[in-house]
Amino acid sequence: MVTLPQALRSAIPFLAACVVALLPAVPASTAGDPPADPAAEQSTDQPADATALLAVSHKSPFNCGKTFYANNWTGGHNPNGSIDWQNYGGDETNGEPVRATAAGTAYFYDYGNTSYGKWVEIHHSDGSRTRYAHMSSMVRAAGASMGVSQGTQIGNVGATGTSVPHLHYEQRFSGGGMDTSPTVEGVTVSLGQKKAITSTNACGGGTNPYTPQEACGSGYSVVDSAGLSGGTTYLLYNSGNGYNCVVTMKSTNLGVNTAVSAFLEPQGESRVTDAGNFGYYAGPVRLHAAGQCVRWGGSVGSSSYTSPFEHCG
Repeated sequence: MVTLPQALRSAIPFLAACVVALLPAVPASTAGDPPADPAAEQSTDQPADATALLAVSHKSPFNCGKTFYANNWTGGHNPNGSIDWQNYGGDETNGEPVRATAAGTAYFYDYGNTSYGKWVEIHHSDGSRTRYAHMSSMVRAAGASMGVSQGTQIGNVGATGTSVPHLHYEQRFSGGGMDTSPTVEGVTVSLGQKKAITSTNACGGGTNPYTPQEACGSGYSVVDSAGLSGGTTYLLYNSGNGYNCVVTMKSTNLGVNTAVSAFLEPQGESRVTDAGNFGYYAGPVRLHAAGQCVRWGGSVGSSSYTSPFEHCG
């Protein structure tokens, strides 16, 4: 057994008391704000790897060009250091698309009308995480996951789990602790600060995070495609169920809702079209067409393609 010197043994209680005194207190839960995920770390302390979050840069969680206030409230905001995005001038965040502030893997949760409500946590390449809470809708069901690029839409702003529509946003270190001075678009928002931040997220360029096969589903293979200015329209077929599928994938203005369409028309039947303002693709349009010729195509903006009746096998 090692016997410590008397002077060191006498100092241990004093040193322990100093360590406890230096630990920051965890703020109490506030009604309308989400408590930390029960399955994850609760501490708001910054861990030893606090600089790890700097390895990933974050953009605003909103559409390109949108300006909203980032509010890092003090005095009971839970968790301490999280941001509430609410409005700017007369523009409200309610209903706005919510986008990944950095690339990673998104996990989807639904606490109903309590806590975070509908929320998403994204795990980033450096081990850090971001959280997006109170959404009215999500692009995947609770329990699902998906790979996302910076700018991929993950849901829409709402008021689930709270009474006031807003987006609750957190940046967490790889150890689970909160970054109480998160940086978005190169702007650091420290405790007690409120700053207007303009988004450069999803301003176009980059690579579409989706594939035609992912859009159409398992079992579909590409049998034809046509290039468009700003994208490509694809025809796919599933030999297992006899269905064709058409999807038009964008290659520009990714993450920004612009006009795009996809259609499919088995010979002798009515054409089915999916058209609207979408961030990444139009479709999928799926119809049973085993043994039939099909006409198919789509558009991105003013660039369009319409095939003859073909692929009759």
